[in-house]
Amino acid sequence: MRGLWPLCVALGVVAAGAAAGGGGRPSPERSAVWGPGLRAEAALPARYFYVQAVDAEGQRFTSSPGENAFQVKITAPDEQFTRVGVQVLDRKDGSFLVRYRMYASYKNLKIEVKTGEKHVAESPYILKGPIYHENCDCPQEESSVWLEEMNCPQIIPQIQRDLANFPIVDPDKIAKEIPQRFGQRQSLCHYTIKDNEVYIKTYGEHVGFRIFMDAILLSLTRKVKMPDVEFFVNLGDWPLEKRKPPQNLHPIFSWCGSSESKDIVMPTYDLTDSVLETMGRVSLDMMSVQANTGPPWEDKNTTAFWRGRDSRKERLELVKLSRKYPEIIDAAFTNFFFFKHDESLYGPIVKHISFFDFFKYKYQINIDGTVAAYRLPYLLAGNSVVLKQDSIYYEHFYNELQPWKHYIPFKSDLSDLLEKLQWAKEHDEEAKNIAKSGQEFARNNLMGDHIFCYYFKLFQEYAGLQVSEPKIRDGMEKVHQPDDDLFPCTCHRKKAKDEL
Repeated sequence: MRGLWPLCVALGVVAAGAAAGGGGRPSPERSAVWGPGLRAEAALPARYFYVQAVDAEGQRFTSSPGENAFQVKITAPDEQFTRVGVQVLDRKDGSFLVRYRMYASYKNLKIEVKTGEKHVAESPYILKGPIYHENCDCPQEESSVWLEEMNCPQIIPQIQRDLANFPIVDPDKIAKEIPQRFGQRQSLCHYTIKDNEVYIKTYGEHVGFRIFMDAILLSLTRKVKMPDVEFFVNLGDWPLEKRKPPQNLHPIFSWCGSSESKDIVMPTYDLTDSVLETMGRVSLDMMSVQANTGPPWEDKNTTAFWRGRDSRKERLELVKLSRKYPEIIDAAFTNFFFFKHDESLYGPIVKHISFFDFFKYKYQINIDGTVAAYRLPYLLAGNSVVLKQDSIYYEHFYNELQPWKHYIPFKSDLSDLLEKLQWAKEHDEEAKNIAKSGQEFARNNLMGDHIFCYYFKLFQEYAGLQVSEPKIRDGMEKVHQPDDDLFPCTCHRKKAKDEL
């Protein structure tokens, strides 16, 4: 069971720093508060909203306004205890990300944001409930209502691209053909969602990664009535569908896509897990990284940085480059597994360091592992510029990234990496702006609500392609909702339904 935060509400405190404009305090009237965590119906594992510090003249702060600049308190007026964990994360740019995780559901919540003793903007914010916590099984029956409550986009281009390969989907047909084609050699999950219940049959030996898929599907069905849908998930690293039209393509859902395959891409298991476990058992997620972006740009180490394991030949080349040009690149292996460990060429092995320590360095090198390196979302969210290897592999958001806007590209064989690093050093302001654009992309496209929207829209649109009824097949077992919740909720939707 996940560790519970203290039953009394936490008070958020921000770190000290210099204020914009050489001094002054945030104005309680002019500072801004906004975000999905101020909406009762926008249920997420960890809810969040933003505070932007603005001074009395209306100027936005561009660096931290100082220790104790804002205090946040969340209480449930109707309850003796408020079981909510709260953190105020200083993003060091004059804005703050406030996140909170509820461990019980409430009729109402009161969110107070103060600077000094004065309420900020329209604080206190009263969320009129019921407001459900993550483990509450209370799905919104109308998908259109949920999509609006979550502020989901109407169209997600990557979903359109992936599903264009499958004008129709026949669940009866793929239920036979996909296990015959892939079931012996690959690790697969065959899922059916029927009447908002999840059923599964696994194929292959290594199916431990099903826990991530099970978790997101159960979380979704607690929040919204999912369409009846039947699909196969690839639990391995590599995309599977290598056929090309007019061959019979099979729809396979994968965490990674490639230019040489036709798999349907989902957010990676790593990103998915970090969203579900934010303020839980994970320490690295899209919110925590925003408060740990290292020194200001001007104070960062100007050596390019990389750590990882030896999961690709180009990583060996990177470490060799680092040994040759240690003043330019600091790259080292933390583990050796795939290739013969030659200490004289690639050593020494170094200890793991906190991911947050990466951002002490101005230049971050992103290089493929077995497939795409799943650290890219977190690297973008930092305050360093990403140099990204050209690659056939991609995650669900890569196609929306633009080279030279969100990152600096370099060739897959690393032949121009030193040249690109030299460019970045000679064009410091441009590199800083690319880092900022990448950070803004991550903040605006890779938060928890964006991940939930992506999954639901993907399954909704895929379900619309089905030409026969999804079925609970022989050998499928039900995936049960967790029953270890200390604070069960009463779902007002189910209660109303029962009374009819």
